[in-house]
Amino acid sequence: MTIRVLIVDDQMMVREGFSVLLNAMEGIEVVGEAVDGREAIDRVAALRPDVVLMDIRMPVMNGLEATREIVAADTDAKVLVLTTFDLDEYVYQALRAGASGFLLKDASARQLAEGVRVVASGEALLAPTVTKRLILEFSKLSAAPRLAGTAAVEALTERETEVLVLIAQGLSNAEIADRLVVAESTIKTHVSRILVKLGLRDRTQAAVFAYETRLVTPA
Repeated sequence: MTIRVLIVDDQMMVREGFSVLLNAMEGIEVVGEAVDGREAIDRVAALRPDVVLMDIRMPVMNGLEATREIVAADTDAKVLVLTTFDLDEYVYQALRAGASGFLLKDASARQLAEGVRVVASGEALLAPTVTKRLILEFSKLSAAPRLAGTAAVEALTERETEVLVLIAQGLSNAEIADRLVVAESTIKTHVSRILVKLGLRDRTQAAVFAYETRLVTPA
């Protein structure tokens, strides 16, 4: 099944470069481009992409605001944030707004394609060290845990809480299954239940939630 991608960036060379790279990859098709967040929202509604590659710093409407509106519209599109800086403060805010992960703009063609495939499959782009470092750094900005979220944790079973902690540590389903000595399908079930109980979109949101509620604390 072909993954449909929308590229959002105010720089034409960036859009064209990513478009060429992704269209050359098997199973990925760039279905459109947008030059700012406002146009991105319109294009998502019209083109129904699976993944939106979203720049953050753009005129008219930035990527943070656009991500928030796309997520609020309850579309199936997953937002993959693109940034020049690995510790851009807006990236963490974008993750909180509903983005499924982020990549640096200097990522290789292979990393870009893999990132698109990961978020399209419903996984979180948390494996790269830089992503985990960003979540750890910016979770420190929240002085107090979210009280509403803290109460929601109580709805989780002991095993679901354990799985949530491992998600926040960046482990994949397979790695969690190995750690807990259970089938990967069992972990997938736990993850689905965690997301439903906490009202979250994906694993990235689950990881951010775990840090914000202090279920996991930054090292």
